[in-house]
Amino acid sequence: MNELIVKDNALINASYNLETIEQRLVLLAIIKARKLEKSINSETVLRIHATDYMEHFKVSKNSAYEALKNASNSIFSRQFSYIEIDTETGNKKKSKSRWVQKVSYIDDSAIVEMIFTNDVIPLVTQLEESFTSYQMKQVSQLTGKYAIRIYELIIQWRKINKTPMFELNEFRRKLGLGENDYPRIDTFKTKVIESSLKQINKSTDIVVDYDQHKEGRSIIGFSFRFRLKDEAQKPIKDMALSEKQIPLFANKLAHDAIFSGKYAVAGETYEDFEKRLLVLLGNAVNVENWKEDLYRVGYDKK
Repeated sequence: MNELIVKDNALINASYNLETIEQRLVLLAIIKARKLEKSINSETVLRIHATDYMEHFKVSKNSAYEALKNASNSIFSRQFSYIEIDTETGNKKKSKSRWVQKVSYIDDSAIVEMIFTNDVIPLVTQLEESFTSYQMKQVSQLTGKYAIRIYELIIQWRKINKTPMFELNEFRRKLGLGENDYPRIDTFKTKVIESSLKQINKSTDIVVDYDQHKEGRSIIGFSFRFRLKDEAQKPIKDMALSEKQIPLFANKLAHDAIFSGKYAVAGETYEDFEKRLLVLLGNAVNVENWKEDLYRVGYDKK
């Protein structure tokens, strides 16, 4: 499955602590939201079936039923903290919100119904800039809750293949760790960083190594270096659009009834949609995921 996960970087860098099944539920809901013909709002119900969970995460029927039931019971109380810009002052402010405003579980059908909060909706849909995207299949086999988060924090630096230094306390905050969670630095490195990188290196499209940064004898932060695996790099490179092609296909896709029906925002003009596509088509992952649409409007495979 080649669905695209897209998150605002404010959400990528947010502080939260979700279990693996809860993160997976959120990811499936994001996919559902992106597939809807109309943009979602505070009344849009997203339905996640057990078969969705089974197909994406390669688990048994019973495991999918149990995971969705447990995740639906706990996701309502989960919170996240993130940085946003105050519209009046232009200053940064730290905000706290919940993921969902309502969640239901249909026992006989093993279906979760959930509605994102108003704060989450703009962070996972209608994104034009400062966002990170990746294919769902890259995290579908990550079983550690920190592995998914660390992958997201790393992959937002895809263009330069290395991250800045994450200051230790800030890095722990992003991962949702409390003061009593892995307080010893050696345990934190082993149980959080190294165990996560082992999964990431085995199951995703990147190979990662990390560096620790010190002041004197104390570790003050970590940074990550990574490269795309050859098998993952080839299709993205093949599908990348040149600077001349981006405006050409932005125009074609904006005026394509099938594509605009799937991805244009309600009330958005052709011109506004085309401007948004100029940004989105600069991301090779989007190009790869829209390849069938691009072929239909004239992109030459050769």
